Amino acid sequence: MTSHDASLQSRPRPWWWWLYQPYKWLVVGPVLAASTLVLGGLAVALSRVLTPRRVGALCAVPWARINAWLTPMAVEVAGRPHIDRGRSYVVVSNHRSLYDILLVYGWLGVDFRWVMKAELRKIPGLGASCERMGHIFVDRSSRLAAARTLDAARARVAEGASVLFFPEGTRSPDGSLGEFKRGAFRMALDLGLPILPLTIIGTRAILAPGSRDLRPGRARLVIHPPIETAGWPPERLAELITRTRDAIAAPLA
Repeated sequence: MTSHDASLQSRPRPWWWWLYQPYKWLVVGPVLAASTLVLGGLAVALSRVLTPRRVGALCAVPWARINAWLTPMAVEVAGRPHIDRGRSYVVVSNHRSLYDILLVYGWLGVDFRWVMKAELRKIPGLGASCERMGHIFVDRSSRLAAARTLDAARARVAEGASVLFFPEGTRSPDGSLGEFKRGAFRMALDLGLPILPLTIIGTRAILAPGSRDLRPGRARLVIHPPIETAGWPPERLAELITRTRDAIAAPLA
């Protein structure tokens, strides 16, 4: 057993934990599975006649809010005035839990497309609906595949959508903020889009990576002022990454 696994299993259990277990397995789990299949299938069907923006509002947002409410996960959002509804962004966020997806889908309020690992395409319901809704699956097998990813992102931006990255590449195993990969920032420069940094707080306490110990909790989504990239020279890419990471890290301290 790794120290990470041990830390997950050693989380203190309050008195209500025992009462929550039947509810978790008999209500939250089945509703999450059923809503993913039903609303995912509905998203696939509606995507034939509606725009991805409309499908997201009808399927993705209710899916996120229903499952957050059932958990229950209380949500606080700070910084919403920093979003200009008339602009597209490269949205960049830390990643702490699967519940980050519910938080961003349900409460960000921006029409966006995920940039996600190609393996997620295989998840029943979720994979097909994400593909039909125009989310972008990353294939890192070659430069040609990476170029296709950029072309897909450019097409989504032309439709008025933003593009969302978790630049750490995976969920943080211990809650600390990892190093950022360069893909999101190169895309921001290539597409001439501002970066919209997000900080997610509290979701790891609800469901830690690699754990089934789901718990009720509070989550906070902090929306930071956009970082303009117009005229930003490519040779200063590292500076752009550092500036974005510092903004995301500040509320975590």
